[in-house]
Amino acid sequence: MSVVAVVSSSGADNAPIAKCQSLPGRCALLDSIDPVAIVRRRGVVLQSARGPSPSLAELVAGAPIRGSWWGHPRNHEIFDAINRARSSSAIVATPLVRGKVTLVHRRLWPPLVRLADRFDIGAPDALHEEHSASGAHRVTRTAFPGWVPSDVMVSAQALSEEEALTQLPEWLRDVVVGISRPK
Repeated sequence: MSVVAVVSSSGADNAPIAKCQSLPGRCALLDSIDPVAIVRRRGVVLQSARGPSPSLAELVAGAPIRGSWWGHPRNHEIFDAINRARSSSAIVATPLVRGKVTLVHRRLWPPLVRLADRFDIGAPDALHEEHSASGAHRVTRTAFPGWVPSDVMVSAQALSEEEALTQLPEWLRDVVVGISRPK
């Protein structure tokens, strides 16, 4: 039996992003997806971790993933989508949400910078991953605010905390408010 699920590109946090044709246990995307467009629309997504909003890996898979995405039938598409997103100059990878790799689109860098003191130390750092020909990889970190362009710093300084919070997706606002420390 074949099941077809039409899914939304509206950016709602719980809406998947592609049209899928499902066979038991599988989801075949009918159209190629653009991971940079996914992150742009949503503003912030977890790379592959479970959390309050679907991760990029889950959006590519078309459903929640049990266990590691490496064991998922769509692991090659997931790997490609993650690498395409992370290689975009419009996306920064950070350990922002509970230390998990979080992809943030440039349009939300100013509010992220404005609210950086509400996150744990190191959470707004940029993560860079390099893959060798042998398949080994190395993660390096650029400490915040070293990765932030000067125009983003200027835009961030012009925002109040409340304005910055309202620009974030609702699920991330809840995370930020939940972790904010008294001043």
